[in-house]
Amino acid sequence: MGSDYGLPRDLSTLQKARSFYKPLLPPCLQGTTVRVEFGDATTAADPSGAQAISQSFPHTYGQPLTHFLKPTSIVPDAQIINDHPAIKVGVVFCGRQSPGGHNVVWGLHEALKIHNSSSTLLGFLGGSEGLFAQKTLEITDDVLATYKNQGGYDLLGRSRDQIRTSEQVNAAMAACNALKLDGLIIVGGVTSNTDAAHLAETFSQAKCSTKVVGVPVTLNGDLKNQFVEANVGFDTVCKVDSQLISNLCTDALSAEKYYYFVRLMGQKASHVALECTLQSHPNMVILGEEVVASKLTIFDLTKQICDAVQARAEKEKYHGVVLLPEGLIESIPEVYGLLKEIHRFLRQGVSIDKISSQLSPWASALFHFLPPFIREELLLYPESDDSAQLSQIETEKLLAVLVEAEMSKRLKEGTYKGKKFTAICHFLGYQARGSLPSKFDCDYAYVLGHICYHILAAGLNGYMATVTNLKNSLSKWRCGAAPITAMMAVKDYGSASGSITIGRPVVHPAIVDLRGKVYEVLRQNATKFLMDDVYRNPGPLQYDGPGAESRTVSLCIEDLDYMGRIKELNVYLDKVRSIVKPGCSQDILKAALSAMSSVTDILSVMSSPSNGNI
Repeated sequence: MGSDYGLPRDLSTLQKARSFYKPLLPPCLQGTTVRVEFGDATTAADPSGAQAISQSFPHTYGQPLTHFLKPTSIVPDAQIINDHPAIKVGVVFCGRQSPGGHNVVWGLHEALKIHNSSSTLLGFLGGSEGLFAQKTLEITDDVLATYKNQGGYDLLGRSRDQIRTSEQVNAAMAACNALKLDGLIIVGGVTSNTDAAHLAETFSQAKCSTKVVGVPVTLNGDLKNQFVEANVGFDTVCKVDSQLISNLCTDALSAEKYYYFVRLMGQKASHVALECTLQSHPNMVILGEEVVASKLTIFDLTKQICDAVQARAEKEKYHGVVLLPEGLIESIPEVYGLLKEIHRFLRQGVSIDKISSQLSPWASALFHFLPPFIREELLLYPESDDSAQLSQIETEKLLAVLVEAEMSKRLKEGTYKGKKFTAICHFLGYQARGSLPSKFDCDYAYVLGHICYHILAAGLNGYMATVTNLKNSLSKWRCGAAPITAMMAVKDYGSASGSITIGRPVVHPAIVDLRGKVYEVLRQNATKFLMDDVYRNPGPLQYDGPGAESRTVSLCIEDLDYMGRIKELNVYLDKVRSIVKPGCSQDILKAALSAMSSVTDILSVMSSPSNGNI
């Protein structure tokens, strides 16, 4: 591990200006009193998995939804916490670095000191490996000074993170016990928060006093569910990528002779590619979810792009921009099957130079059809979850090569009469994830850091910090916490086949909903984007003035605020109880029984495990 973690940065003029920006807090987090309202016990979104999850998490499943309240709220059952003893908390960065992560640490540190100046925050150096090795840095105002509102994870660093095996879990618990931590904050995405849930359960079983809290920070934007509307880092990454894409669009339109193939981050889900399309209006985007749903082959995709190129050529347009998610390669059925065979041989210890001769006939045929550079990349050793090293596989180059070959064939055969097809390829990933965070991500991460303290003050374990109503101004944000187990499922859908497998309870990545409002906007505009060159340039990140308060298009379109609706439902239920009391008229009682019976019947059918919509 490096020895330069936490050292003062040499900041540019803009970085210095950003370091002085101070995010505000929603009313519910202001002051030195924690006001918490506990809702009803939670359950799993998929009823068929509830029993399996409850059996795996007997100590942390079914915990109540939690809301933090502003001082003026009149809630009779709210718990008011005025006593704030000094506590010691650890924080660890897990997963890919996401812009805004540093502000989680800042918000947490500030909340600790506001409520008791003797409290201590320790950062684990080098991700989970630092946690296991108990390598820490005490977070102070001086340490944080040049990291506030800055990109990257270089305050603490990260490793190839997981906290999954019994040895790793025991090492984490040993560290928490040795350091006498009251809380452990895990900053990361779906995998890291699944690990957080398992840690919380194990700690509870072992009577370890450390409470575990997760924070939704992932640039992929795939940690979304009824409790989590957005992830820290997604807003920034999409805005930075969208500017770069729009620059390529403008360049393509200016030269009128190149097709740009651009691969974006997004392993299991295509949220970044979809959002960037809605922001910059390139000619085409191919989502992994579309490929899975339609079972498109590599040849189908090649034909689809070639037909688009030919249609544009008929309008004398010989340029364009095509977006792809990095996980696309695993979404293609026959390539996914090939990867599974390769990974099996790699895990068996078969040498790379002998794998091709041991493949099944169909896999061997596909393997030898593919260009040599793709073959080498497919032979890379898989990740710990058996997925391919997607960032290393040049899917954009593969499609560009195949499209160029097909267009040359059509030109030779006379079915295409346009100019020669020329492609230029890009992978936009690392360029955005180290960016200075957007104002939204600065604010959101800072608020989540404060919520982490409130969760610990309320004595909660196995929860994730949440903010809802994010599309509105910060003063209207609703802050709370939800049990991570309520976000879990035991069903997993195969990357390319769409087949269902039953495994251990985990927080699954949320894929693009092909029946959702955001995707519908894309489909409504797909033809216009393809043929009319309605390129849109959102420009660079804005920290003040026009555009500074903008949200992602998808966040503004989606119909969210689940937590707000839960509270609204409880208001209606309370009103029914206040009206239908012993002594009310027969007519009121009959009307209430009739209405509630109908509602109950409908909800029972909708929540049945056999319901295909669940």
